[in-house]
Amino acid sequence: MKDHRTIRTTVRCDFAKSMKKVVMYSTPTCHYCNLAKEFFDDYNIKYEAFNVSTDLAKRKEMMEKSGQMGVPVIFVDDVMVMGFDEDKLRELLEIKE
Repeated sequence: MKDHRTIRTTVRCDFAKSMKKVVMYSTPTCHYCNLAKEFFDDYNIKYEAFNVSTDLAKRKEMMEKSGQMGVPVIFVDDVMVMGFDEDKLRELLEIKE
């Protein structure tokens, strides 16, 4: 697994044209949630994040979709990624390096 932070200054891609919808269920204190957000920001990937520690409806939605309480739960279109799996996210978002 590559450390995306080491290439931050050399790779700025525009993946908005791929039109993939990225949704993340997270909490503010979750280290892996913050890594995922940093990853998306570094690659200029638009995403929608829901704070399931305060949004009870989104917490219920996440639990129904994932069957668990752990975060992050990330959806790229309709594909669910549990945790911050950088390799899987690169594959789904077609980030090639």
